[in-house]
Amino acid sequence: MIKDRIVELIEAALRGAAEAGDLPLSDAPHVELETPRNKAFGDYSTNIAMVLAGQVKMSPREVAAKLIERLPADGGLIEKAEVAGAGFINFFLKPDWLGDVLRRIESEGEKYGHAPLHTGESVLVEFVSANPNGPITVGSARGGAIGDVLSNLLEAVGYDVCREYYVNDAVNSLQMQHFGKSLEARYLQALGQDAPFPEDGYKGEYVTQIAKQIVERDGDKYLSLSKTERVRVFTDLGEREMLAVQNADLKAFGVVFDNWYSERSLHESSKVRNAIDTLKARGYAYEDKGALWLKSTAFGDDKDRALIRRNGQPTYIASDTAYHADKFDRGFQRLINVWGPQHHGYIARTKAAVAALGYDPDKLDVIIYQTVRLFSGGELVMMSKRAGELIPLGELVEEVGKDASRFFLLMRTADSSLDFDLELATQQSSENPVFYVQYAHARICSIIRSAADEGLAVPSAEATDLSALGHESEIALVKKMAEYPEEIRIAAESHQPHRLTAYARDLAALFHAFYRDCRVLGEEPAVTNARLVLVEASRTVLRNVLTMLGVNAPERM
Repeated sequence: MIKDRIVELIEAALRGAAEAGDLPLSDAPHVELETPRNKAFGDYSTNIAMVLAGQVKMSPREVAAKLIERLPADGGLIEKAEVAGAGFINFFLKPDWLGDVLRRIESEGEKYGHAPLHTGESVLVEFVSANPNGPITVGSARGGAIGDVLSNLLEAVGYDVCREYYVNDAVNSLQMQHFGKSLEARYLQALGQDAPFPEDGYKGEYVTQIAKQIVERDGDKYLSLSKTERVRVFTDLGEREMLAVQNADLKAFGVVFDNWYSERSLHESSKVRNAIDTLKARGYAYEDKGALWLKSTAFGDDKDRALIRRNGQPTYIASDTAYHADKFDRGFQRLINVWGPQHHGYIARTKAAVAALGYDPDKLDVIIYQTVRLFSGGELVMMSKRAGELIPLGELVEEVGKDASRFFLLMRTADSSLDFDLELATQQSSENPVFYVQYAHARICSIIRSAADEGLAVPSAEATDLSALGHESEIALVKKMAEYPEEIRIAAESHQPHRLTAYARDLAALFHAFYRDCRVLGEEPAVTNARLVLVEASRTVLRNVLTMLGVNAPERM
């Protein structure tokens, strides 16, 4: 957009200065462009001359002057460029640029912000992947919001994206066995049997509820089974019931997966054994003390990892090795895993396994998100109101809604812990960030409805004289909208979906300021028409960013 065009001009000036011998450049650095806080310093500014000064052995101001001399013709974008301070280059734009931005927004509509930068490249994003022995918690929901919005961002820059949930349902999983035993005990108790609850069982209310549902549906048909067979059956039943609950809660949260991938299928299809055979053939698996080990230290891990225990049972890393091999074998060119804080130690060993199999470990990126703390009335909320357990996602969505749940869970960087204020999330005030942004969209829709009531339709940007736009609040609003495509690109490539919540809040604030400072209706026709175009563009961009976040853009509030 505008910033991209200015960066291209600076890069062209760098090449021209180097070719002419004005600047003896060995390596041109990345050009950074910023928006000065003080409008006296122009619309955009760069410190590239200061960065280059040491390399070319000139003062920053000399470098800046030579670059300004080499700036190519800009097609009417730049009014002037000047050296300032210690060597900054400040750019002042011609007023026409506002119209270019608004016309582009109108032309591209819901695709504004998208760019085919990675067309033809496929990426698998694996996220949530909670064990099927309990409901999705608020902590895992943060991973759901991050993974889903990151997937939206990747699609916006051209990737072919697959959203995948890895179901940890291996037959030998102790967690699933404990879940099966817990459910079997609650089933027997629901039928009036004197059944002791296992010491290592899951005591959550959800286990009792599932057991009651099974009794209502199937009655006592499982009483005749042996204890061993009944636990096996209830492990399978519990998994199916729990996955149905998880899926329903995630859908209510706005997260829908393209694929649910079973860990058990890796074992049943021999993919785990095949992956281990490949590791052996490549010299990266060895036996020691009755166990089989992955030589992960060969790829930077702090110690080798067991693949097969002495009892013959495969470990988690064995399944993960096969799973990641299968991801690449399905043709995905990039892999992204969104994992919770307890998985930080798994990054090195998983990348080592990928490398040992012969795949490029740099094609695997892992995002680790930190914990979520819920607060209400300033007090830390630890347990569910209904069940006395960790708060499930379904209860959060019931209490504050899908939109606030997603927006609030994305307001911090993934590597920072997040405090979620339940009370704030339900407030209908400017203090509530998601309400503030949605209200800006609703306010825009109200303006357009009021215009229609007066017989005014939003005119075409292409057919409207936009030179009437020049108020400080109008310029600031258009400039922020012009940044949206770059914001999408940066958020996608840096895997930082939280940037969108900050952008949405900034854009909403600038629209509210414009609404305060500039009357749309009741002005001279030329002014009203130009501002209606600006209002409609604001609606498009606000709707686009909210849609990217998976949050509704209401027309009335």
